[in-house]
Formats: sequence, structure tokens, C-alpha cells
Amino acid sequence: MTRTLRALLACTLIAGTCAARAADQPQGLEQTGKPELKSAGPLAFGPKGVLFVGDPQGAALYAISVPAGEGKAADDLSVDKLDEKVASLLGTKSDDILINDLAVQPETGAAFLSVSRGKGPDAEPVIVRVEGSGKLSVVELDKVNYAKIDIKNAPDASQKDRRGNSLRQESITDIAYVDDKVYLAGLSNEEFASTMRVLAFPFTASDTSTAIEIYHGAHGQFETRAPVRTFTPFMFAGEPHLLAAYTCTPLVKLPVADIKPGAKLRGTTIAELGNRNRPLDIISYEKGGKNYLLLANSARGVMKIGTDTIEQQVSITEKVADKAGLAYETVENLKGVEHLDKLGNDRAMLLVKGENGLSLKTVALP
Repeated sequence: MTRTLRALLACTLIAGTCAARAADQPQGLEQTGKPELKSAGPLAFGPKGVLFVGDPQGAALYAISVPAGEGKAADDLSVDKLDEKVASLLGTKSDDILINDLAVQPETGAAFLSVSRGKGPDAEPVIVRVEGSGKLSVVELDKVNYAKIDIKNAPDASQKDRRGNSLRQESITDIAYVDDKVYLAGLSNEEFASTMRVLAFPFTASDTSTAIEIYHGAHGQFETRAPVRTFTPFMFAGEPHLLAAYTCTPLVKLPVADIKPGAKLRGTTIAELGNRNRPLDIISYEKGGKNYLLLANSARGVMKIGTDTIEQQVSITEKVADKAGLAYETVENLKGVEHLDKLGNDRAMLLVKGENGLSLKTVALP
């Protein structure tokens, strides 16, 4: 074989390898390097290989290419003392970390955790992967393919709530990916602070935001400054909606068609699930031909909410003493759940706080 032919063959092989890698690379990730995350908050998976990471402190959303896990999550996965194991992985102690969110990689069942190493606005953001075997590893972000979009009109870092907490941390409270769009709940610096943002992916040059107003039955008034704490996509009367849960604890439906740039949307309160409570995470699922919501809470356990009558539910527009609208049952064997995500169609991954710290486990959907 001549030197020229060898060179041509080598170039052909290299070109073929590069083309294969380009074909494997998720679309829309135009930058290569290290994402300059200032915090790691809400997580959601998008197209294959893309993890969306909300950065409330930096008022930005990142789309990051992450590797697949090493194998499917076991039906009975249980990782005890997870906080201690994550802290050890990061070279610190469990009381010096916070696990902010959990997302399950659909293709593998691997769990991805957004973690703060340290406390306050200067905490180091880290993404940790938990394999189906229970093995933990840090997701290396020094050289990845990613994209970033800044969040418009986020609260200034100096703005505080009545308890002295930074409102910037609530610029992104939850995210979800649906049909080539990322939905972000949180606060803005506008008069109607509660906001739902919609970002097309691949990212465009700007986001579209809608101010949200709701009637809070426990408070007996309309409110515009309380953020959505957690939400899930849901089909309502054949049309896509978001079901959003707020502190203390209204459940509100928001028509996706009405989430428009610069609009003010009044959501429909379809349940009051009990006051003195903060919703933590929510998923929707189907079992036995019926649809349900599973809602984890700070003070009222995990609620299983049947949605068969949701289309007939009358909007709550008057003050209620405690509960009204859609009924729920408390799942008694699920205690201390702080975050949850679906694992396939019939199981869930849970982050649970107990006497011995945090644990990660899989359970059958109730």
C-alpha cells in the first residue's frame, strides 16, 4: 500500500469516526468546555443524553450532554446513608452538602442528583450519578458539550423575602421538558412575580414568560407573588396543561396554550390539599387504566391523588378552612420522601429522609 493511499484511508477513517461522533451528539449543544454553573438546582431529562440543569443563583438554564449509566436500575435498588456517601465522594461531611433534586435517566434508570457542596450562595455545584448497581460517581463537567440560556427578569441577588431568604434562589423552582420545550417555574422581578417560562430547545435567543395569578383558598385571596413549587404535565379535556402545586397547598391547572409571552394567566384552583405544608415533588402516572398524581410534601406525607373527576372539578374561588376539591389518600408506607421521579411506567425512584440520613430507593407506584 502506498504512503498516499495510507494517508487517504486514514483521513477517510478519521472523517467517518468524526461523523459518527457528530451523529451521536445530541442536537442543540453548541458549546464545548466547562459550564460555569453557579448553582445546581432543579433537574430534568430531555432528548437522549441531555440533562437540563436549573441554575437559580446564576439565573440560567443549562443543557448538558451526560454519559449513560452502566446498567438498568434494579427493581429493589436501595442505597442507604446516601448523604454520607455523596459527602465522602466530595471529600467533606454530610452536614456540609445539600441534595437539591433527583432526575432519572430514562434510557438507563440511573439517578442523577444536583448537589451543593457547602452552604449559601458560594456553595459549589456538583452533579452526582448513581448507577443501577448503587455505585456513585461525580459527573465530570470539565469538557462537555452544552448550551446555556439566561433567564430574563430574575430577582436580584440582594432581594429578600419576609424571612430574609434570597429571592434569587427561587428564580427557578422546578423544570420539565415536554415536546421540544422546557418549562420553568419560579419568580421574576416583576409586579406579578410568580412566573412560568417556556424555552424552545435547541435554545433560541430569548425566553417567553407568563405571569401567574391564582386563588389561594386557605388564604381566601388571589395571589401573584408565591412561586409554583413543583408541577407536572397533564392532559386535561384533550388539551395539554400543567398541574402546579403551591405552598400551603393549592393545586392549580394552567393551560399550556395560555402560557404566552408577556401574558397574565389566572390559573384554576382545583384542590386545596391542606395548609401549613410545602409540596416538594410531583409526578403523574397511569395504573390499572386510571390516572394519578403522586405528590411528596414537607408536612403531609405522600399524597396519591386520583384524577378521574378532574374535568368536572369546579374552580375554588372562596376561602376554605382546610381541604377542598380533588380528594387524596396518604400513602402510609412512604414517609420522609423529599424527591421522586418515575422509573419506567410502574416504578418510582425516591429520595427519602429517615433517622439514618438520606436513602435512595425504588418502589412500585402505589
